[in-house]
Amino acid sequence: MSRLSQASPVTVHEIAAWVLTAFALFFVVKFSLLPALLAGLLVFQLVHIITPYISQRFPSKRPSNRAKLWAVGILVFIIVSLLALAGAGLMAFLRSDAGSVTVLLAKMAQILEDSRKILPSWLLEHLPADAITFKEQATAWLRSHADELQVVGKEAGRVTAHIIIGMIVGGMLALREAVIIDHFKSFARALVGRCSLLSDAFKRVVFAQIRISAINTFFTAIYLAVVLPLAGIHLPLVKTMIAITFVVGLIPVIGNLISNTVIVVVSLSQSLGVAIGSLVYLVVIHKFEYFLNARIVGSQIRANAWELLIAMLCMEAAFGLIGIVAAPIYYAYIKAELRARDLI
Repeated sequence: MSRLSQASPVTVHEIAAWVLTAFALFFVVKFSLLPALLAGLLVFQLVHIITPYISQRFPSKRPSNRAKLWAVGILVFIIVSLLALAGAGLMAFLRSDAGSVTVLLAKMAQILEDSRKILPSWLLEHLPADAITFKEQATAWLRSHADELQVVGKEAGRVTAHIIIGMIVGGMLALREAVIIDHFKSFARALVGRCSLLSDAFKRVVFAQIRISAINTFFTAIYLAVVLPLAGIHLPLVKTMIAITFVVGLIPVIGNLISNTVIVVVSLSQSLGVAIGSLVYLVVIHKFEYFLNARIVGSQIRANAWELLIAMLCMEAAFGLIGIVAAPIYYAYIKAELRARDLI
C-alpha cells in the first residue's frame, strides 16, 4: 500500500473505518475470538503466497477465470486440511503417554523435590516444598486462569470450532480476492485498507516468529537429542520438550522463558551441572537469537524488543494471556497505520 502524504487530509470514511476496526479488534480479544482471527489470517496469507504460482499456470486477462477458481479452491481445501491435520496431530501427541504435558509437569514436580538436596538455600526459598505442593500450586494457577486457558477442558471444542470457521472464512476471502476484482466505494475502500494493513502486520509478525521459533527448536533439538546423548546424558520426555519449544516459541520473548524453564528443570534430573550446562547453552543460543530477532522481526515491523515487551505487558494487564498473543500483531498494525500516514 502506498504511503499517504503527511498533508493528506483525513476523510470521514477513514475515521469511520478506524473506529470500526478498533472496535472489532477489541471485540476479538474481549470475547476470545483471537484463535478464529489468527486461523483465518493464516489461511488467507498462505493462499496469497501460493496463488501467484497458480496465476502463472492459469494466465487470463478476464476478471474471473473458472480454471483459476478451481485451482485456488483446491489450494484452499488442501491448506485448511493440512493445518487441521497438523493441529490435530500436535494435540494428539501432547495428550499421548509419550508427549503428555501432564506427565511432563508431574516429572518436573518430582525432579524439583528430588533436587532439593543439591540446590542452594536461597533458591529453595522460591521453590515448592514438595511435589504435592507443586501440583497444588499448579492446580490453583490453572483454576484462577481457567477463563484464559480456553484450549483446555470443556472449552476445547468451542475453540476448535472457532479455528475451523476462521480457516474456512479466510479461505473463502482469499478465494474471492484471487478470482474477482472488486470496485469499492469510499467507506468500503477505507475499511479494506485497514484490513490489508492488519493482514500484512499478521504476515510480518507471525511468519517471522515462525522462522525464529523453527531455528530455536532446531538448535534446542540438537542439544537435547544429539549433544547430551553423545555425552552419555539422556533426559526424559525429549520429544515433548522439543514440541513445547516450538509451540511456545511462537510467542515472542516470553515463549523462550517458558521452554528454557522446562528444559533446565528437567536437566536437574541428571545433576546440577547438567542444569547449569543447559542454562548456559540456552543463554548462548538466545543471545544469537536476539540479533536474529532484531534482524527478522525488527526489520519486518521496525520494532525493538522493548517495544514488544511493553505492548505485551499492557495487553496482558488488560486481557490476560490472550493479550500476550495478540500484542505483537496489534502493535505491528498500529505502527503500520501510523507509518501509512507518515507520522513515524
